[in-house]
Amino acid sequence: MKISKLSIYSNKIKAQLKFYRDDLGFEILNYDEKSFEIKCGYSVLRFEYRENPTPYHIAFHIPDNQEKYALQWIENKTNALKNNNDKIIDFSNWQAKSVYFYDEDENIMEFISRNDFSKPKSALFSADSIVGIAEIGLATEDIPSNFEKMKQECKLEKFDGNFEHFCAVGEPSGLIITINKNKKDWFPTSDKAYSSAFELEFSHQSKNYLLKFSSNDRLNISQL
Repeated sequence: MKISKLSIYSNKIKAQLKFYRDDLGFEILNYDEKSFEIKCGYSVLRFEYRENPTPYHIAFHIPDNQEKYALQWIENKTNALKNNNDKIIDFSNWQAKSVYFYDEDENIMEFISRNDFSKPKSALFSADSIVGIAEIGLATEDIPSNFEKMKQECKLEKFDGNFEHFCAVGEPSGLIITINKNKKDWFPTSDKAYSSAFELEFSHQSKNYLLKFSSNDRLNISQL
């Protein structure tokens, strides 16, 4: 599963633009008063204005074993989030390590470095080091039915977890992190999980899909 574009919502377009463009140094692809897009390696992350949006969890792939460089870089811009006292979180069963931070909407953003996914082009880390979008969080009241829809319509499989609290759907190249919002909060902050609306364009098994998730916990999938 390879994520090509993720569209999310914000009521702080100017603040988010400043954060991603001026503070973090991302390349801006399109911008107007109500939306902008940033280049994230092979992916695009789009922000659109909407009143009263709720926060997201989003992860970016970074090059293999560059989590220490990513932590140093993000801490020159903002504070890294901790799990207990750890700022680099080791997911040994996923062969990955992660660094977390907030953006201006208090979306929980993540840099995830895997052991064998993308070799670094440079030891220097910057926004240009981002490989692509790795994950989007989907908070629901019904993990099993959402999983079954993704499996039947896109042939996505369970990567990790269960159908009660947490289920990562997809594969290491791209994951939909599905949680039961009534039973689990977002890691590592324990922030409340909301059914935050988004649109996701991705490819899987040589087919292209558009997945739309709404704030009333409805999932629609179409083939592009």
